[in-house]
Amino acid sequence: MWISFGGMGALILAMVLILLSRYKLKGIISGIVAFVAYICLVVGGLIIFLVVISGPSA
Repeated sequence: MWISFGGMGALILAMVLILLSRYKLKGIISGIVAFVAYICLVVGGLIIFLVVISGPSA
């Protein structure tokens, strides 16, 4: 359960960071924040995928 919360948190963090990098930041900082956001997006997506594929545990 906590792993799935971590995955959802990573996806939410990715969403906030992408919005921040697109609308509030400029220059190289925007690129760095966007890169970190896409890394969080991939990691969160993989975690959620693994949780869904593993099925019910009980």
